[in-house]
Amino acid sequence: MGENGQGKSNLLEALYYSAYGSSFRTRLDQEIITTGKDAFSVRAMFKSENNMVTTIHTEFQKGRKTIVKNTKKVTDRKELINIIPCVLFCHDDLNFAIGEPERRRFFIDQSLSMYDAMYIDEIRSYKKILKNRNICLKNKNYSLIDTYDFQLTEKGLYIQEKRKKLIFKFNSIFTRLYEEISGIDNVSISYDPSWKEIEGHTPSQQDVLNLMQEKRTVDYVMETTMRGPHRDKIHFVKDGKPFIPSASTGQQRLISLLLRVAQGIHYTEVTEKKPVLLMDDVLLELDPQKREKFTSILPSYDQLFCTFLPGEPYDRYKTGNTKIYFIEKGSWNE
Repeated sequence: MGENGQGKSNLLEALYYSAYGSSFRTRLDQEIITTGKDAFSVRAMFKSENNMVTTIHTEFQKGRKTIVKNTKKVTDRKELINIIPCVLFCHDDLNFAIGEPERRRFFIDQSLSMYDAMYIDEIRSYKKILKNRNICLKNKNYSLIDTYDFQLTEKGLYIQEKRKKLIFKFNSIFTRLYEEISGIDNVSISYDPSWKEIEGHTPSQQDVLNLMQEKRTVDYVMETTMRGPHRDKIHFVKDGKPFIPSASTGQQRLISLLLRVAQGIHYTEVTEKKPVLLMDDVLLELDPQKREKFTSILPSYDQLFCTFLPGEPYDRYKTGNTKIYFIEKGSWNE
């Protein structure tokens, strides 16, 4: 609890950085360093439900990042998944509801990457192939396009099927909770893949290759790949019609909050592990009654860290184990 700019979010950022090896507030590690300093380090110790203790030590200096897990150097950040499973609720999550399609794709990919190392590998491969194909298109060097199309469709169909299944599972959680909190029924997530289904079924690789061949002239003109999972669209609909244009700011914010709830619930269903929840000033746009309802439907968690401004009526939803810390100029007092 504390005024803006006092350092409340720093703790959440440190926990998130330990969990995933990156910040949720910036892509540049250099920007995390305290003014006047030339390096930073974070050390976290996490005790899982089976009493296994893992220590993560991250250090950034001279432009290089080093991550050590239990004395062993981490060579790929995917080695961190499932160690400290954090679900972050932050203000920028609103972009999952009202932002560019890329942000919704990011959320779905992030949800899968929390527990599926193979998905991480496949989407990395897809992005690499896509980049190479786009370079060929930009340079008007078409000799390898057939090869890249085969690789792209193979990886892309895998990604498309994973996204489709995840969104189906999310809807079984999301729609019910949205009605419970807001009183608005039949709000759901709609997945519109770039490579369309054929007679209700996922297209075969050959179907997609034929489509890529048929539409290749457009790619030549635009000098970029116009079809594939990188162009998938994800919408929020009510009774099959677009919901976001008519939704209030509070209703839009609730969508972003419940996406994170669904993320946490689904993670536990798949892994049988409870996540650590990090909530960074995200309840401000909900009225007190909705805040209380929302906190009552949070997913089961290992720990919950929340940041609040002074005056927050936390007595309404704190538990017997809740600890309150007041933060001023980076100093903490219980």
